[in-house]
Amino acid sequence: MKEYQLAVERIEVNWNYCSDFIKNHELDAYQAKIHQIHEQIHEKTGLGNDALDWLELPLNYEQSIPVTKIKELAENIRSKADVFLVIGVGGSYIGARAAIEFLRPDNNSPEILYLGHHLSPRYINEVLASLEGRQVFVNVISKSGGTLEPSLAFRTIRSFMEERFGKDEARRRIIATTDGEKGKLKALADKEGYETLVIPDGIGGRYSVLTPVGLLPIAVSGVNIKDMLNGAQKAYEITSIPDLDKNPAYIYAALRHILLQKGKQTEILVTYDPFAGYLGEWWKQLFGESEGKDGKGIFPTRADFTTDLHSLGQYIQEGSRHLFATTVWWETEDDLVLPGLNYSRGEEGDNKSNHENDDGLTYLQGKSFHEINRQAFLGTVQAHNWGGVPNIVISLPEINSYYLGLLFYFFMKSCAASGYLLGVNPFNQPGVEAYKQNVLSRLEQI
Repeated sequence: MKEYQLAVERIEVNWNYCSDFIKNHELDAYQAKIHQIHEQIHEKTGLGNDALDWLELPLNYEQSIPVTKIKELAENIRSKADVFLVIGVGGSYIGARAAIEFLRPDNNSPEILYLGHHLSPRYINEVLASLEGRQVFVNVISKSGGTLEPSLAFRTIRSFMEERFGKDEARRRIIATTDGEKGKLKALADKEGYETLVIPDGIGGRYSVLTPVGLLPIAVSGVNIKDMLNGAQKAYEITSIPDLDKNPAYIYAALRHILLQKGKQTEILVTYDPFAGYLGEWWKQLFGESEGKDGKGIFPTRADFTTDLHSLGQYIQEGSRHLFATTVWWETEDDLVLPGLNYSRGEEGDNKSNHENDDGLTYLQGKSFHEINRQAFLGTVQAHNWGGVPNIVISLPEINSYYLGLLFYFFMKSCAASGYLLGVNPFNQPGVEAYKQNVLSRLEQI
């Protein structure tokens, strides 16, 4: 490798701002290991190989995903609902929320609300109050049907729906996304006659955004899910090459691993768009649950710049040097320019001149906010790199469903490789059982 970047199909991974920490010969040394990991992933011989059905899902998605049914359900909901309530926790809802809040389709879709991702009575009461007098449809999402938070939320919403609409009408307004054969939610859906969508076997929650788990809520929001799946299909193509110097997902995995070996134990996913907050939350769960086991892993967190520069910027610049950042940057045509200031009739000469620049910003007049934001991004990664915080930069050319689908798949493929580089199973989460058992034992005593 001669450059500190790799661009494939308009997604670019750039490590120029890591050059003081990573040399290309260090990356080259990963080729043999990456080739081995590639075979483990694609031949399904590595740890957790029974949870790799997401890998080839985009290839023939019309056969593997009920796209037509999802679109028909979504159109029916969009035509009748004022509110679409998504009940789920973790991977059962966060990918859909990430897509909906980031893409923000401009259409007449119902308001989309979320429940079942925590236990706050204040929040639950506020959601219930917002449903009064409105046409409501519900999508409850759970593979097992036994996870505490969505189970409690769904019982509460079942009661509300049956009281508000009657039992027969309520069942027509509830869609269950769950296991195809077993589990509490599957049994309940069969008993009550709910419309169902099947979560494919061999796909864990944090890898499920491109299945019915994520696709129904995303379609209800008005996003073109076929475009998203086409983007994921392209990502499959460009990340199915075993050569490290041609595969951006493997480059990202190797860069992260090198930085971890050099003491960089915390990764901050940085975005410069406040609508990307839940995309950061999705990424945080993906990497945190996949890597954090056996005493290993990079701690994932996120930041929204430039906002968080005014809270975390000091620490990142001069605090403990255990950090690195990954910045995701999108080009956008949704822009505006900094206006000039009008002056009152009669203002002439110095008075006119002083008014036009009384805030000291005339030098930026006519410049676009996107370009101003870009300069903030470039100046920040440069300063943080100088301060001992390396930055990986992932760039995409547009904000749309195609490139978001590509990015979702890119991160999932890279996360699988990252887990194997650490020597852990990137598809299980045995550690969560400890807190679940403690919580359940305490609940049984109240």
